[in-house]
Amino acid sequence: MEPVNDPRLYSHRYEVTHLIARGGMAMVYRAQDTLLNRAVALKILYPELSADPLFVERFRREAQAAANLSHPNIVPVFDWGEDEGTYFIVMELVDGTSLAEMLRGSKTLTPAHSAQLVAQVAAALGYAHRNGVVHRDVKPGNILITPDGQVKVTDFGIAQAVSSEDHFAEAGSVMGTATYFSPEQAEGAAVDGRSDVYSLGVVLFEMLAGRPPFIGDTPVEVSSQHVHNAVPALKQFTDVVPRDLEAIVMEAMAKSPSQRYQSADELRADLIRFSEGQPVRAAQRDAAFFGEDATRTVSTVASGEHTQAVPLMTGPRTDIRRRRRGYVGPIIALVVLLIAAAGFAYYLHGKATVTNLPDVGGLTITAASQQLNTAGFLVTTSYIHSSKPKNIVIASDPKAGTSLAKGRSVLLTVSLGKTTSPVTVPQVTGFSLSSAESMLETLHLAYTVIETPTAPGNSIPNTVLVQSPVFGTKDQTGDKVTLTVLAPNVKYPMPNVGGETQAGAASNLTTAGLSVSPTGLRACSNTIGSGLVIATMPVAGSLVSSGASVELVISSGFCKVVVPTVVNDTQSVATAALKQQGLLASYTTDTVNICSPGTPPIVTSQSAQGGTSVKYGSTVDLTLCDSSAGITTTTGTG
Repeated sequence: MEPVNDPRLYSHRYEVTHLIARGGMAMVYRAQDTLLNRAVALKILYPELSADPLFVERFRREAQAAANLSHPNIVPVFDWGEDEGTYFIVMELVDGTSLAEMLRGSKTLTPAHSAQLVAQVAAALGYAHRNGVVHRDVKPGNILITPDGQVKVTDFGIAQAVSSEDHFAEAGSVMGTATYFSPEQAEGAAVDGRSDVYSLGVVLFEMLAGRPPFIGDTPVEVSSQHVHNAVPALKQFTDVVPRDLEAIVMEAMAKSPSQRYQSADELRADLIRFSEGQPVRAAQRDAAFFGEDATRTVSTVASGEHTQAVPLMTGPRTDIRRRRRGYVGPIIALVVLLIAAAGFAYYLHGKATVTNLPDVGGLTITAASQQLNTAGFLVTTSYIHSSKPKNIVIASDPKAGTSLAKGRSVLLTVSLGKTTSPVTVPQVTGFSLSSAESMLETLHLAYTVIETPTAPGNSIPNTVLVQSPVFGTKDQTGDKVTLTVLAPNVKYPMPNVGGETQAGAASNLTTAGLSVSPTGLRACSNTIGSGLVIATMPVAGSLVSSGASVELVISSGFCKVVVPTVVNDTQSVATAALKQQGLLASYTTDTVNICSPGTPPIVTSQSAQGGTSVKYGSTVDLTLCDSSAGITTTTGTG
């Protein structure tokens, strides 16, 4: 990281200290959150994006959507805001390295390590997709890896905001990173979670081969290859990739979305099967196989890493086969007969094809799989650490009792058992309760939540006020951390947001669990600049309840004050009188009026008459009688 020469404070809260990286859309800094006293990552958008009002509104919506994603493999978004026309988002500062740095110099990862990391990325994408967020820019630079091997996916929402259909970099262009485009993304067509699956397949290809599947002289050339060219076989670049893992890559990168994994969860399930030495689903599908004569790429130009505008591609697509003439009629007739027969069979036996999903919780994975297979269901598995014995089923998706058609897949969550290993208790004080819980679960630490009826200073609802043991304590996985939060309906001190911008104050108050009224009051202030917050209603320090409405009082600039009458006052008395009103005094000598002998100079006139109103801080010109002209020499006689 590069230290910044001139640290800047954004929204009177976030002070940048180091430059972490320069991206295609933003600069990423390490910053200090002065309100919560913690280090964060501050992503500041480039001016050309901040100047586009359509993008800014879209960015606001997407940042809010990303902030709602709470998952151990997703970098959480804490806040977003604007400062002097610059827009930024505040995220967790991840201690680790990016996958792009790990792959730099055509490095590769082992098949087992690659599958383990990509399974975590797929878990993050699957969660986001279920919550209506498509990433659209999955690439190694957006995949962070902590020292203990945990994956953190970042930049949810930004790529989606840029890629919205009414925001192209220029006519006929689409934003993204061409190396990892899906074919439909390159063509400017609508995308869904399967587009992220394709991009993740490209990432997995690069991890295994030491290079992406498609490279070229320009982003346009690379984008065109995604649309038109077959995926090269991994064996062209390496001979250590097992056939099952190559089948997974090929199914993830199928040109047609309908031929890919239909969700990131399906991809993750196959990667877990591979890791456990079980047969993978992709190897059993003809669509996953690309033969020896697959198109080869011959360019040696490295691909770009930055998100950028790329012209849209057009077909034809390599996954669309030409129809053979002469057989169309008989084939259609046969299909119609088969559909009719299937419909008749369903009419007769429809009830027999749907059954209630049995409860297999508490069974071993072997017994549960046998029972579900006998009932006509397919089984996929997901493994997590828990207090349950190893290989015991914890839950099923769909839940037990759900009416489900036979032949459908059931995801079983299976326990890896309770294992213990050294772990350092993380800093969760000041974090939201959901973020703290995710961090502890990731480290396999148990936790209990205590609700306190008293509110210490700077208390915020749903935020960890105290943790025990404290940050840095050496512990073992499975040990418990106690988190103290405010009890519901407990009143807590109103935060002081005086001197902050209106947007910054609103953001901080929202974080504190309060609602900001859209209609603010305006008042003059002799201490707070125009446009900044003077005070709040309720006032700072008063006790409020979560969800209470707060009205901001905004400064309209300096107030006006009444000028005192200081004519015939001495210089010192006049100066003190003006200062008491917040006014300044300047003096000149009145050459017409001569001071009385033996008396101090007095004010003979003032530029602003007594009783008139002027702006606070103004200067009043005063004239003093001429004391030098009154000096005479007296000669005495004896």
